Amino acid sequence: MTNEPPRILLYILRRDIRLSDNPIFHSASLQPTRSLSRSSSNPDRRHRDDSLTSEHGGAHFTHLLPVYVFPANQIEVSGFLSSPSDESPYPEARSAVAGVWRTGPHRVKFIADGVWDLKEKLEGLGCGSGLEMRVGRIRDVVSSILEWHAKDENEGDISGVWITDDDGTEEKDEEKSIRKLTKQHGVDFKIWKDEKYYVDDRDLPHKDISELPNVYTTFRKTVEPLRDRPRNVLPTPTYLPPLPPSIAPQEEPFSIPSSLEDMKKALLSSLEKDPAYTLKVPPQWPTDAQSAHPFGGGETAGLNRITHLVSKGAMSSYKATRNGMLGLDFSTKLSAYLAQGHITARQVHWAMFEFEEGRGPGSQIAGYGKGENEGTAAVRFELLWRDYMRLCMRKFGYKMFSLYGIQNRGAKGEKGESQSKKWKQLHRSSGAGDDPEKTLEAFQRFKSGRTGVGLIDASNRELFVTGYTSNRARQNVASFLSSHLNIDWRVGAEWYESFLVDYDAASNWGNWQYVAGVGNDPRQGRVFNPVKQALDYDKHGEYIKAWVPELRGIKLTRTVGPGKEEIDQQRLMGLYQAWKLSDWEKTSLGLKGVEWVEHPLTRIQFQVGRGRGGGQDARSKRGGGSGGGGPWRGRGGGRGQGQGSDRNFRRKGEEEKWVRKEDGPTIVSSDRTPASS
Repeated sequence: MTNEPPRILLYILRRDIRLSDNPIFHSASLQPTRSLSRSSSNPDRRHRDDSLTSEHGGAHFTHLLPVYVFPANQIEVSGFLSSPSDESPYPEARSAVAGVWRTGPHRVKFIADGVWDLKEKLEGLGCGSGLEMRVGRIRDVVSSILEWHAKDENEGDISGVWITDDDGTEEKDEEKSIRKLTKQHGVDFKIWKDEKYYVDDRDLPHKDISELPNVYTTFRKTVEPLRDRPRNVLPTPTYLPPLPPSIAPQEEPFSIPSSLEDMKKALLSSLEKDPAYTLKVPPQWPTDAQSAHPFGGGETAGLNRITHLVSKGAMSSYKATRNGMLGLDFSTKLSAYLAQGHITARQVHWAMFEFEEGRGPGSQIAGYGKGENEGTAAVRFELLWRDYMRLCMRKFGYKMFSLYGIQNRGAKGEKGESQSKKWKQLHRSSGAGDDPEKTLEAFQRFKSGRTGVGLIDASNRELFVTGYTSNRARQNVASFLSSHLNIDWRVGAEWYESFLVDYDAASNWGNWQYVAGVGNDPRQGRVFNPVKQALDYDKHGEYIKAWVPELRGIKLTRTVGPGKEEIDQQRLMGLYQAWKLSDWEKTSLGLKGVEWVEHPLTRIQFQVGRGRGGGQDARSKRGGGSGGGGPWRGRGGGRGQGQGSDRNFRRKGEEEKWVRKEDGPTIVSSDRTPASS
């Protein structure tokens, strides 16, 4: 025995909140073995499915200090102040363009669930491990811990700081700052590759990120067949080095709650001071409406969700159901877990693989043991879209948040003329004769679900009260704001960032760019017609009636025989755009004189044809758009916060309807990737 002070490895967690399939925890679990036998004769067992553990295994430490930081630039932390008289040293965590909270009520609760779940998992190992929580900017937290231990060597030495890579621009700046800080303190700093994605960075076909194709299909073809791509998951540790005997405290003026309930209260306190979130008429939860995403956060819940999807056949039916808008299993709903790193894409893959090979749960489901099927292939397709958006973030950086996106069409032409669209701004005129006050009012109505367009209003109301809306709805909402209203698409992306439970920066912003026509869409300028889309995907009006209860009284059927009724598509038009209702219907429903009914933000030109096909898109003069559309990617296996794709299209007959040559992921964070799926 020696009296040497503890040597402590500081592990800063961000979006890698899990014990299983975690390279850093796995490496730390091997540390006792390394310490006892530095000159092991065992051969190097690394192979293609190993992680980076042995590449980073040089640091010697006796104690492991995992710390999760609630980042003050992304999450409002004033609720953690120790006293009402204290003031936060950080500005409010609001977005740059719209000025909304960057992390709203739904996601902060999900994040808290995940952090607490990991805390309990680590404590449950019975080896003295655990998780510390801190508030502030990550650099400030690391600096505080390093300085506290530097003052008294008996408290232990920080021998290394480890962190998982993140391609977000803010996160990259953080990493640079921490690297500089640790260098000043003479402490080893290592950044581990983020292994929660489908294709490992070491297996990507390009040597430099500049070689990443700007079209998804081109990228996908370089990594097919997708079923062969993921590496093996890492074993879940059963032992970790203990927490150090003394731990640097949270810096004033903040304090850390001792229970999950109090943690959520602290996170929500500032947000709940304005429960309407500046809206004059905030959406209310309608009677009998059910959330499509009632799930709590955390690794335990995420792994249980994967098991449920496989064992109940939802993975196998995914392709057929993914455009749904009501219910729990029409999409995977894994996107929030993937975005926070509660689970990994390869865990999803291997669970499906076991089913396809006839092992594990789901033996009663059709297709068990019969290899990859249409549904599981579609899930893998969406998981790869998440990878692609993340790589685009790496390639384009701050352009992902630029008004003109990655297309760089904000430049002047040869004669000095503008080559770009003039978007309406919230706080100043764009120079196209627009009134910022009217634009702001339109955005208020948009957020409130009072545009007068049924599908858009249903989706925005659902988002506000539940934190979730389907991939199909997200595509239409993004197109409506950016193309029908011509409002700066970034305010929509920021609103999604605030309210989506499954927000993922790359998926959300990449998909909003895609739909707004400044991103990766190889066919720029496509516009969704939300009436045609409603006719295709809410043909019985169930979704709109669920979330816009004022319209539930509209009779949608007609009598076609004794005791027989069928949906009347002409009556559906009144549901899809309430201004089309007759004065008698408006009066009977109490909608006569209601602003969003009588004066919609825009009137979508669409009429129902007489043919068997039903709808005929009579496009508006302003280019009301086709009924097709690309995928929204960003929601976990599906489409998060965070929304179009590079599908190829062709004309079909005289209907001017865009038809996919191949199925691609669908839209933003957000439901289709098990980012939102």
